This record gives sequence, structure tokens and C-alpha cells, in this order.
Amino acid sequence: MQPNPPENSTFIPPESASKERLQADLKPPLTVLNNIFAFPPNRDTLGATAYFIVEKFGNILIDCPAWNQVNQQFLQQQGGVRWLFITHRGGIGKVREISQAFGCDILIQEQEAYLLPRLDVRTFQQEFTLSPYSSVIWMPGHSPGSSCLYYSESGGVLFSGRHLLPNQQGEPAPLRTSKTFHWPRQLKSVQSLVDRFTPETLHYICPGANTGFLRGKRAIDQAYQRLSQLDLVAQRHSQALL
Repeated sequence: MQPNPPENSTFIPPESASKERLQADLKPPLTVLNNIFAFPPNRDTLGATAYFIVEKFGNILIDCPAWNQVNQQFLQQQGGVRWLFITHRGGIGKVREISQAFGCDILIQEQEAYLLPRLDVRTFQQEFTLSPYSSVIWMPGHSPGSSCLYYSESGGVLFSGRHLLPNQQGEPAPLRTSKTFHWPRQLKSVQSLVDRFTPETLHYICPGANTGFLRGKRAIDQAYQRLSQLDLVAQRHSQALL
């Protein structure tokens, strides 16, 4: 017997809710910019968004999408995966299944490699170059091994994982939570991005979560200008959101 729905609310039976979630999981990836695609949020990684770059030097998968038939077929049609880069511990999903299916190299910052036992992984300390266009940068703070991937094409695209996320206004920001590893270090990492890039070399940010706050956009544009406007001194004393 189904429970009575609360007054003034829409009751969705559990089986209908499960069906809706399944349908959402099976949506195909969306084009973000030219050869960059975004997968639907993955429940295995707490709603994180994985990305895919089609590169002539080898395709790059950034964090783990849901491992279903739609995503498998899409990746196969694009020529498979050369690199699977994990931006932080929260981006780990079906790593083993993906690596076995495509024979790809798994890349993760050295401090979080222990989370992938019995897997052959490539690690790095500060930076690692994947191709003439793509490199990864250690950005500690959100987690010990939190890292970003920078893609120099399309005006410069930063795949930020959970290091930088859109806030409720859709602006990129470091967001402090109860699970943040080291808040001052995360703010220092944000400043290092401002120091590293320019308005000409960083046009977009592709965040690893909170993409609903982009309100239909598929990337944060004017990325450098928005980052440079952050008041990181004031943020030192911000409270955890969750």
C-alpha cells in the first residue's frame, strides 16, 4: 500500500523515481566545446560530472562517468580512451572496468594513488604532460591530491574537478565543506592559478560538480576574469557549507 502524499506536494512512487533516475543516467554526453564532451552526473561519484577530450594525441577521460551501455558505446565510437585522469578521490568510480575495457593509462596525483589498490596507475607529484595541448597540475586543498587538467585549445580550458565549483550565482569559487582537507592550502592553490594564467590563456572552466548552477551553460566563460575577482583574503574566514 502506497503512503498518502503530503498536502500540496507531488508524490512520485519509488518505482517511478527509479525509472526517472535510470533514464537520466542513460542520456548521451553533451558537447561542451568543439571536441569536449560532458557526461550526465554520475551517482557513483556523488553527482560529479566527468568530461572527455577527443585529442589527436590520445583521447582523455577526466574522472569516471556512469559505466553504462550508452557511455561505453560513445567512448568506443570516439576511438576509445588513452588516458583516464582522476582529479581527486571523489572522481573515482568504475576505474577498473573502464581501464580494462580500453586499456588506458590511469593518472592520479601520488597522494591518492593508494585509493586504487591492485591497479597499475601512473602518478605525478607537481605536474604531468599528457600531450602538447594537455597537462595536469596539482592543486591541493579540497583533498590532498586534488588536481586540475589544463587544455590549451579553445582559448584555454581548465577542468577543475571539485577544486573550483560554480556557486549559486554560477561564479567559479573554492567551496569549503566539512570534508575540505586544508582550506588555506586550497585558497593558495586558487591564487596560483591566477598567477599562472592570463585572460588570453584561460577562457573556460569545466567544473566537476554543481553544474546545475550553470543554468543551461556547459562551461564557465570569462574564466580568468572571474577568478581574478575572487576575494581570497575574505574567504579565509568563510564557514563550511555542509
